[in-house]
Amino acid sequence: MKSRLVNAQNQRIERISTTTLVVGIDIAKEKHAAQAINFRGIVLNNKPVVFANDLSGFEHLGQTIRKLQKAHSMDNVIIGMESTGHYWFNLSNWLVKQGIDVVLVNPMTTKRNKENRDNSPSKNDPKDALVIADVVSRGYYTPFSPKEEAFRRIRVVVTNREHWVVERGRIENRIHRWLDIRFPEYIQAFEDLFSTRSLATLRRFPAPSDMLKLTPERMVKIWGEFMSRPGGARGTRKAMELLHLARQSVGDTVALEEDKWELTHLVDEYERVQKIVDEADEMIEKILPEIPGADLIRSAGATIPATAAILAFGGDLSQLSHGNQLLRKAGLNLAERTSGKYKGQIKLTKRGNSLLRKHLYFTVFHLLSYNQAFQALHAHNIEVKRMTKMQSMMKLIGKLARMLVAMVRTGEKFSQDKAQFSIAA
Repeated sequence: MKSRLVNAQNQRIERISTTTLVVGIDIAKEKHAAQAINFRGIVLNNKPVVFANDLSGFEHLGQTIRKLQKAHSMDNVIIGMESTGHYWFNLSNWLVKQGIDVVLVNPMTTKRNKENRDNSPSKNDPKDALVIADVVSRGYYTPFSPKEEAFRRIRVVVTNREHWVVERGRIENRIHRWLDIRFPEYIQAFEDLFSTRSLATLRRFPAPSDMLKLTPERMVKIWGEFMSRPGGARGTRKAMELLHLARQSVGDTVALEEDKWELTHLVDEYERVQKIVDEADEMIEKILPEIPGADLIRSAGATIPATAAILAFGGDLSQLSHGNQLLRKAGLNLAERTSGKYKGQIKLTKRGNSLLRKHLYFTVFHLLSYNQAFQALHAHNIEVKRMTKMQSMMKLIGKLARMLVAMVRTGEKFSQDKAQFSIAA
């Protein structure tokens, strides 16, 4: 794999010829800065090109590039920029429509090379643009290729869904805190605090003092306002259990009415956010059939949100040659520090998409609950190879990544009978 990386690096360097104009752009919200160099790193523009983040600014950049090409007899143009924030989206798409090659530079690469020319830690937009152009000329970039519409749509939905999932978790934590203070015994009655019956309880009679004013029959009747089948033996037992816990509660009662006001808004907010997440899940289910390979990934045991995240941030897996490329996109490739006799600890780089990393991890975690092949390999790693559980999980994530890429490339669905993992691997 290392030799492949070296070959890819050499190919990127060879792409920069004597007739290639290399332009580095430092992206900002309102005005961008650009610097142009040749293949040797010689600056070709007299002063930095500063242009607005709008159509007139883009056209000004295009005119400047054409003038530099004509003045220095340059046939090709390659433009590099950092893939930070979202302000580069419109510029990169406009450049691609003009037929100009756009490449992306890792911000960490820019940071580590900013002192190469002046041996100074100073930072400004023109200098950053020049550093970006320098690293592009040495092949430290990733080609930018706009994804197909279905991939872009799924990425937008997955990204937005994650925002609301995080928001839902924040609200859940606040509701947990409220109950820990006001009614710590409540969790004994409801394993799922966010079930329909529990949410109805939190909305209408959340505190022990509220429950003690009601009879079991009255509780069941109130639940009927939120549930289609609130009663029966189960509903009555639940009401009696809550009354028993309320009589023994040690929850704080000071400023209870004010705290109940907050809980009402928390429950309202939870239901609103949960509805948004459900809508996002419905959108994902509609888009996934349009993406090649989605059914293959699902056949391996990935959930719908995990499948969407893998496709959104891993891209078209059929374009990858090895599962390690998917691991690198997730920041799950390994990094080791060695020097002479010193051998440092091997760690994950975590320089990749955190959401992709999260869903690969949870997919393996999910597979270990029922997939016999993964369970056997996990047990072998722990019992025979003496790995920790986390080390075994990381190795299984690598197995999963290679398996997913191979499945999409061959078009073959996962089969438990064919999943013969080598214990010696």
